Amino acid sequence: MKLYRVCNRISLLLHALFSAAGYFLVETICRHSFTETWTFMRERPLVFAYNAGFIFVTSLIVYLFRKRCFMRLLVAYFWLLLAAVNGIILSARVTPFTGPDLHLLSDAFGLVNKYLPPAGVVIACILFALMLLFLLVVLIKSPKYKGPLKYRYNIPLILAAAAAFGGVTQLALEKRVLSNYFGNIAFAYEDYGYPYCLATTIFNTGISCPRDYSDGEIRRIQHTEDNLPQTREGEYPNIIFLQLESFFDPELVNYLKISEDPIPTFRQLMKDYSSGYFKVPAVGAGTANTEFETITGMSLHYFGPGEYPYKSILKETACESAAYVLKNLGYATHAVHNHEANFYGRKTVFPNLGFDTFTSEEYMPKENQINPQGWVKDSILTEEIFKCLNATEEKDYIYTISVQGHGAYPEEPILEDPLITVTGSATQEKNYQWEYYVNQIREMDDFIKDLVTQLSNYEEDVILVMYGDHLPTMDLTVEDLENRYLFQTQYVIWDNFGMKKRDENLSSYQIAAEVLDRIGIHEGSIFRYHQARKNTKNYQVDLETLQYDILYGERYVYGGEMPFRRTKMRLGLYDVTLDSLELISLADFTYYIRGSNFTPSSQVQLNGEWYDTVYVSPVTLMISGTELDPFDRIAVAQRSNSSTRKALSKSYDRACYAVLLNSEWKLPELPEENVG
Repeated sequence: MKLYRVCNRISLLLHALFSAAGYFLVETICRHSFTETWTFMRERPLVFAYNAGFIFVTSLIVYLFRKRCFMRLLVAYFWLLLAAVNGIILSARVTPFTGPDLHLLSDAFGLVNKYLPPAGVVIACILFALMLLFLLVVLIKSPKYKGPLKYRYNIPLILAAAAAFGGVTQLALEKRVLSNYFGNIAFAYEDYGYPYCLATTIFNTGISCPRDYSDGEIRRIQHTEDNLPQTREGEYPNIIFLQLESFFDPELVNYLKISEDPIPTFRQLMKDYSSGYFKVPAVGAGTANTEFETITGMSLHYFGPGEYPYKSILKETACESAAYVLKNLGYATHAVHNHEANFYGRKTVFPNLGFDTFTSEEYMPKENQINPQGWVKDSILTEEIFKCLNATEEKDYIYTISVQGHGAYPEEPILEDPLITVTGSATQEKNYQWEYYVNQIREMDDFIKDLVTQLSNYEEDVILVMYGDHLPTMDLTVEDLENRYLFQTQYVIWDNFGMKKRDENLSSYQIAAEVLDRIGIHEGSIFRYHQARKNTKNYQVDLETLQYDILYGERYVYGGEMPFRRTKMRLGLYDVTLDSLELISLADFTYYIRGSNFTPSSQVQLNGEWYDTVYVSPVTLMISGTELDPFDRIAVAQRSNSSTRKALSKSYDRACYAVLLNSEWKLPELPEENVG
């Protein structure tokens, strides 16, 4: 009892020590390394102290209860559970656990297999059950605080501590101990600690209401665009945007020695056509944010730190975009991506950006088109782009997202006979990573050459805009780059009708407005704004106000009512059809299913249950092992097949899904002579 009384007297001191120790354990779990956490604590002591203080303040609630031992354990379990979730997620993808991921908790049981093997799920469930049992025992057996609780003092003191910590947070931001802008969210978690970053991504989202926001302020901004000409009459070219995954010029890395130029085509195009540096909102990751800026013309700088609008506001509402603007001018709008349709939630988001069709990996005949890390090669995109061009009578806006250059990059030599060799890195493992990456972007450069060659012979006018979405995940620093900037790749605007070359450096949120301006299109509030106001006084301030009005405000720019409606987007350009069924082996009941537009992602659904399916050709699938009855119901769906991928230890979040097609039909009676 004497020890108990002593602990009560120094309760706050012990509380602080336990908070610091608990935070150290949290970071160790998140970083998968005791030594990295120790280094973080030594190199960033103020950040470490801030996060330990965060846990200290959040756990002050224990002083409102008599069962303080139990409440301390409960708070500790809460933080350790969050740390475990982040640690598990980081073992399977690049981006850590963030606020937007909380929206997926309702699907947690459906997604858990993405991050844990079956045995891991069982172990996790057992540990969770044991944890709950231990908490129950502590709740029953732990001692109670005997003194008065003094709510009239404790509650104001806890609130005062929370307010003081808010002031400390503001001071830390002003002194740049912390940051509220995350260019790379994974790096931000490493630099500023898990508790702060998680809380920031939960509570600091969207765009804050500007101080002078009003209908009059929006009219003033619009009045500054009066110098723009009217949109010209006549025919417009087809417009293709090609976002190249992790694509940039490795020769800008000053320590690398590369055996030959990895991007000769892109380099020559930069000399012959409009080009320049391309400022992007992310480094090492964050494809969807570069994509968002390029499609909408909006800057990510005004959103919450580390926020993905694809995971927040764009799940809920339509948004002005290049697709909507061009649809109003008679364009057909297409999105093409050689990865899963649900990656970054694109299947849900693209209808809110005005796309008519979305051709994802599941709708591509990708056999023999997979690179050593399991990503679909970009060469498959040439045919898909031309399918879009030829599918409609209208002019086409095609937004194409590449994936071949995606990390993680292997630290061992997995290329048998690499075309390009790389040396100069600090370690041999890093040389292997660079060598793999460089050879992947060489194949991407070959794809660009083939695409440009074929478009050169296309009978209609075409603009092709190409750019890298961000630098690769290679732990690059500013000192490593000749251009001394991490948030920068390069772009080229190619055309087949002789546009004048005009070189300048652009941000990703400016590129669409630039292209539209070059062909005489001055439509869309955001794009008109960039065309009229780029790099003028108060350009960024007014852009923030305009973005707030469109996404979160009263939409004064549209007269108070959103003019854009979610499109009825279709997945794939062509229907998958079922034409006939043939029994080819009575011994094991093997059937051929005949139809059209099948891909390796096509899977049979038999009486509502998924069935093992063998892809034979674009017109044939095969199933076996079950005798079909005349009244069985069969459908074919395009399904994600991420479970068959190789080496995805560092992939982003993904979820399997199914898109059922209106192709159900009953099995016909098979005459005896057809059995064999």
